[in-house]
Amino acid sequence: MLKFVFWLLAGVNLLVLAIGQGYLGSFRSETREPARMKNQLQAGKLTLLTQEQATAPALAPAAGEGAKPATAIPAAAPSYACTEVGNFLLADGRRFEAQVEALDLGDRQSRRNVAGQEISSYMVYIPPQGSKEGADRKAGELKQLGVTNYFIMNESSPLRWGISLGVFKSESSAQSQLASLNKQGVHSARVAPRYSASKQFAYQFRNLDAATRTRLAGIAAQFEEQELRSCK
Repeated sequence: MLKFVFWLLAGVNLLVLAIGQGYLGSFRSETREPARMKNQLQAGKLTLLTQEQATAPALAPAAGEGAKPATAIPAAAPSYACTEVGNFLLADGRRFEAQVEALDLGDRQSRRNVAGQEISSYMVYIPPQGSKEGADRKAGELKQLGVTNYFIMNESSPLRWGISLGVFKSESSAQSQLASLNKQGVHSARVAPRYSASKQFAYQFRNLDAATRTRLAGIAAQFEEQELRSCK
């Protein structure tokens, strides 16, 4: 019995000695957190946080450190507040209205009356001679050339003391008369349109997008001398 106790104590002492000398490894160093941290890959870049730091909300990444670029806001499509087309005579205005119906603009379109002028005829004439005496002298020259169909204009107008050589419904007829007079030796005559007051129309369109305004421009292009313009 005494021998058993002796060898048991001896074995315990040897075990304690082996642990103290590190022959069986260091249990103390393997269980402590700082020692484990040193064995981590790039342990020098790790930082221990306090409980307050660990629970604090994360800060937004600084610019240039992985921050995502702000999403661009698409630009608003261009809009045309007020577009006007005109001025139309009655017949052309009705044709224009019929084609614009396809745009289905509803109450965004309107029509307004415009006081205007239209060509009613064409006149062959000799420009004003400055006085009654000058007009009479020119009339005498016409007689010598065999021209008898003429009229001295003496009313208050920009053509006062000019000489009318005929009024024609179409420009082509007026040009034919001018050519005939040139053959007779009359070289100072001219052709000019005559105007009369007329009722015309202008059309206004509001809040058009770019595509609709382009379609409207295409319709207006079919009418000579008509174009789009901005309005209020």
